[in-house]
Amino acid sequence: MANILVVDDELGIRALLSEILFDEGHAVELAENATAARRARDRGRPDLVLLDIWMPDVDGISLLKEWGANGQLDMPVIMMSGHGTIDTAVEATKVGAMAFLEKPITLQKLLRAVEQGLARPAPRPAAPPAPARPPLAAFAAGLLPTESPALAGAVSSLNGSASLHGGGSAGSAAVEAAGAPQPAAGPMSEQVFELDRPLREARDAFEKSYFEFHLARENGSMTRVAEKTGLERTHLYRKLKQLGVDLSRNRRNSF
Repeated sequence: MANILVVDDELGIRALLSEILFDEGHAVELAENATAARRARDRGRPDLVLLDIWMPDVDGISLLKEWGANGQLDMPVIMMSGHGTIDTAVEATKVGAMAFLEKPITLQKLLRAVEQGLARPAPRPAAPPAPARPPLAAFAAGLLPTESPALAGAVSSLNGSASLHGGGSAGSAAVEAAGAPQPAAGPMSEQVFELDRPLREARDAFEKSYFEFHLARENGSMTRVAEKTGLERTHLYRKLKQLGVDLSRNRRNSF
């Protein structure tokens, strides 16, 4: 049994997480804002903290930085947010969070993240900040242990099949797919992603090629791609349409 602190300004989220974790045999303490979280932290170090990012008084990132600066970040912290971005997730992990969960959080992802968090040793004191990396480069380097469904699959794919190299001019870089087994004529087999461009364009280009790669590898099966990437099928279909992925050639195997 572990002592878990849940920090979230939404009563419904606190109640739901408390019920789930209690049923798993854990002791749960609840805090509705940063002030209450500080008091709970001072009463005794929890074994794990689930910390919401967007809160009305002090946001979760600021509280995480405060604990780190005061030498109080001696427990694993999992950040939560319903409005997370790549930049936010990268920043959270840079200042000490062990993982990032995107709301709505599925039961399976919550329990897996809690299990992994409790299995990790206490965080070490923060090291001096590393040179700034473009957010997508941080994913390629495996710096972000995210639980966002689409991004989690992206990180896994990058760790297994991509390498980071310098671009053709100063200040630019590219992520080139290589190494992992891929279809001989797959859409991502020779893909290069230029990072010297707006973040949204770089992210969309990567995600489009990422999903095209998995569609090709799974012979167009939407069911298997959904399982592989961790997305619900309806969410996956909307994502593919949004990115402009051509589904016509995979139509027979998609449903």
